[in-house]
Amino acid sequence: MPETNDKHIGVRIREFRIIRDFSLAELGRRAHVSTSQLSRVETGEQPASPSVLAAVARALEVTLSVLHGQPYIHMLQKDQLDRLLAPISSALDAWDIPAEDDLPPRSLDDIAADTKAIAEKRAKGEFGTVAEALPGLITDTALAVQTYTVPGRDRERAHNLQAEIARTTAIVAYRLGYMDLARLALARMAVAAPHSGDPRQVAVERYERAVITHAETSRPDRGVALMRQALRDLDDDGDPATTAVRGTLLLRASALSAVQKDHTAARDWLGQATELAEAGAAADAAENPPGSRYALAFGELNVNLGRLDVAMFQDDYETAVRVADDVRLPESYQPTRVAGFLIRRAGAEAWTARHDDALASLEQARAKAPQLTRYHPEVHQTVGTLLRARQRAAEPLREFAQWSGV
Repeated sequence: MPETNDKHIGVRIREFRIIRDFSLAELGRRAHVSTSQLSRVETGEQPASPSVLAAVARALEVTLSVLHGQPYIHMLQKDQLDRLLAPISSALDAWDIPAEDDLPPRSLDDIAADTKAIAEKRAKGEFGTVAEALPGLITDTALAVQTYTVPGRDRERAHNLQAEIARTTAIVAYRLGYMDLARLALARMAVAAPHSGDPRQVAVERYERAVITHAETSRPDRGVALMRQALRDLDDDGDPATTAVRGTLLLRASALSAVQKDHTAARDWLGQATELAEAGAAADAAENPPGSRYALAFGELNVNLGRLDVAMFQDDYETAVRVADDVRLPESYQPTRVAGFLIRRAGAEAWTARHDDALASLEQARAKAPQLTRYHPEVHQTVGTLLRARQRAAEPLREFAQWSGV
């Protein structure tokens, strides 16, 4: 009998193949996978290996998260996505083309206020609203860079805002499954960040590249190399904001090392992050709202979440449960992040035969973020584990399995 998760992935591969107007043969040619193998994957007769999924995702120009059922693609219809993303792509393409009219640029203060507001909406997952605002902000920041040509604070600030808008564009495109657009935005950020006068902005660009590009191409080793380079180039100047960025880089390196099963390196990176946690927590608390600087919050909570990730990647589920039990999320924590934590905790509980606890964690995640929970691949895996563990599934589990499409 085909595996449920693979069947779901196969159905989504077929849906995106039809959207792209590819035949099986054409997708196979682009992904370097045989037509017969693709057919078996689409029908659920054969599981797809990680390398095949990565190759198919690249050929379809979507992320692995989307193939696994990443939720945001389901929130917006394809025609709405095309309408939202086409102007963003055009604005990025015209990034360095001088404006044909003599319209005065907006003030940097106004652009900064809009950039901050859009980043907050991005953090809340309001991608439709963010996408509508991005073309104008991309144009505004490009015009600002063209206007402030004399070296100085205003020019650096214009480049800093340009890098921030490019980063938001990359994250939104990535979340919506448009990898080519995400890569283009990251390339623009890589150009702007070195001129921002802020070495932390350069480090953040490398962090996003590790998250978006190398994680999706199944090359965690390249992501670790990027984190190592970013840490080497980012001087520890004692500024709490710098400490927060360095701590976030260390946690990303730890997680990527754990993915590679390099457990010694993962523990080493995590240990360094732990040493920075106290200073990072002070930087996080000093922001208004907390954690808003570079949208990279760092402190004891983030270290504990990083410890949970490493334990899960190492298949050390007993440790993962103990770490999860010690995590205390603040009331202000974003619902999607709360749900993500609960989903990871449920997976650890399921693997350690804490079946009732796992189901309770999934129910809490569903209450916090229904859309995220419905399509999250780890939910499917956990529910499948629970179903296999119980020959006679309890009614709540059957109801949850039906709701989540398992």
